[in-house]
Amino acid sequence: MIGISKNELVREYSKKIMEGRGALFAGAGLSRDAGFVDWKELLREIADDLELEVDREYDLIALAQYHQNRQRNRDKLNKKLILEFTKDSILTEKHKLIAQLPIHTIWTTNYDTLLEEAFKNEHKYVDVKISPENIAQSHAGADVTIFKMHGDISQPHDAVLTKDDYETYYLKRELFSIRLKGDLVSQTFLFVGFSFTDPNLDYILSRIKNLLGQNVPTHYCILKEPQKPNNRSPKAKADYEYEIRKMTLRVEDLKRYGIQTVLIDNYDEIKTILQELNHRAFFNNIFVSGSAVEGCRDFDLERLRIFSRNLGQEIIKRGYNLISGYGKGIGTEVLLGALEGTYFSPSSLRERLILRPFPRTVKKTKKKEVYHSWRKAMISLAGFSIFIAGNKLSPDIKNKVILGQGVMEEFEIGTTAPLHSYPIPVGCSGFVARKLWKLVTRNMKHFYGSINVRKEMHILGDARRTDDELMNTVFSIIEKVRKG
Repeated sequence: MIGISKNELVREYSKKIMEGRGALFAGAGLSRDAGFVDWKELLREIADDLELEVDREYDLIALAQYHQNRQRNRDKLNKKLILEFTKDSILTEKHKLIAQLPIHTIWTTNYDTLLEEAFKNEHKYVDVKISPENIAQSHAGADVTIFKMHGDISQPHDAVLTKDDYETYYLKRELFSIRLKGDLVSQTFLFVGFSFTDPNLDYILSRIKNLLGQNVPTHYCILKEPQKPNNRSPKAKADYEYEIRKMTLRVEDLKRYGIQTVLIDNYDEIKTILQELNHRAFFNNIFVSGSAVEGCRDFDLERLRIFSRNLGQEIIKRGYNLISGYGKGIGTEVLLGALEGTYFSPSSLRERLILRPFPRTVKKTKKKEVYHSWRKAMISLAGFSIFIAGNKLSPDIKNKVILGQGVMEEFEIGTTAPLHSYPIPVGCSGFVARKLWKLVTRNMKHFYGSINVRKEMHILGDARRTDDELMNTVFSIIEKVRKG
């Protein structure tokens, strides 16, 4: 087998993301599906001007330099950039999936603005570094920083395009190199959208080697492997075998730079990998859904409060992060327990508590829509959703207790694609949680696939179990899922 498996990549890189040490490096291939050209297409007309055939050229950086040498300026190159990277384009699913990941550092050689747009659409504050001057400017509170090491379409005259630009990079854009060196040492990168025809890849790899020497940590790269020929002619077979040999050598060579390679058959597999990363990257985040104005016969209100408070404490003490919408009767207790947990297990409240109290001033006509979006935003950050009780007072009949439909809605959101938050209903707490427990236990394969948690789920339906037994069972399910 050439390289490593997709499963290994997802398993190891998702760990780095959960630790806050995952970064991404995006190449031109990431934007191709959005309608932007690759390097060959960008320079096709330039090659025609030089009476050369772009498909026969391998050093495309040199091609751009030849054109500048002949014209004595790069006006046409700049105009090509503006034309190709300001035309209409749409965000691809890959851009959206990247923006949903809890990644805070992005490096790219692309000139387009699709990554910035994708993160802004996820309501994230983006700090974009285009020039060396930007590097020195700090933006407090940024969710993600995007380093455009080769420039941006807004400044085509400063874009890195020609051999001159690459050869003088360490002089004109030295601060990018310094920052990149630090990120390559402290973080684990996933390289996406690069190919062997991308002239940037070799320059980037050599820069990594020069910057880090032998002190290179492990990074990951996704590359498309050679395609088997459709015909069986001796020449086609020989060409394919040649490309395989070349690919094998290249994958081995990438290891010099600390890069482990995953080979894919087609670029659609990148989307699948990103989806799985989104699925696993939130395994440290636990969403607690529930509400209660009364308890059930075997799990009274006082026990609900004590259990919820202990749950919040255990989430923090065991190294997880809490997501809560602050549901009445349950959310308050979970939050208090989590705050106590941070005392016993000192950590940053900003990182460990993700609180999204529901807005109270929304117009009645908009409330359902706003609350649904609010719930979806919360649950999209969670790898697991724990459901407790789920009841409230009827708005129409005085003192009548009814099921909490919001808790049911949160279950439906979390278990509907593209989201996948593993549901853990504490069935013995009654009400909506009991209904969800019955639904999950009847459809274990649907909700948990090949992961066998049937025994644990049975325990969660038994109110005769102690709170400690129920608590340990909840986290046993979580650990089984995390181990795969």
